Amino acid sequence: MNSEIKITESDAQISIAVAVVIERTETPQSKWGYPVWKVFAVIAGEHIEQYDQSMVIHDEGKSTRFYWGGLSLNLYKDGSEGYWYNLLSDVPYLFVVCDGEEGAHEIEPSFVTANQDEANASMESDDMVLSIPMPIDIRELVERYVISHYSPEQKKKRKRKEWIEESQYAKRQAKNFSNE
Repeated sequence: MNSEIKITESDAQISIAVAVVIERTETPQSKWGYPVWKVFAVIAGEHIEQYDQSMVIHDEGKSTRFYWGGLSLNLYKDGSEGYWYNLLSDVPYLFVVCDGEEGAHEIEPSFVTANQDEANASMESDDMVLSIPMPIDIRELVERYVISHYSPEQKKKRKRKEWIEESQYAKRQAKNFSNE
């Protein structure tokens, strides 16, 4: 394991300490003047826990970057299939779920996930979900977790039912045919 990344482990879960840098860009050409939000970086490492507060780290007038520490990327055994599908995509992503709605001038990250299903569920409940390609060091940890906790279900062929034998209509027709 990467010695620089802070990980807490149990049998069914690992927790990776992360911080998020989110950028807000004011767009005056927008009809309503709503800001555009994007994840600038997701950072993992032991030093992350030292800075668990939020702060402005860059302000250039129309573009402001906010640092949020004290977050974690939790990987759960029952979410392994979602991580697996994410890793199979051309570009695996991390998803930052934020309190706040589209167009808000202030948002706050709630949690970070590597599970596409969890991100979709958050979007359906009107949370703002931002994404960023998964950093290589985090991707390696997610890959190791999936390899040790997930095995795809074997597809089983369905056995066809003999519906004609179970059909009441077919039985009546056969009975009527034999009576004639």
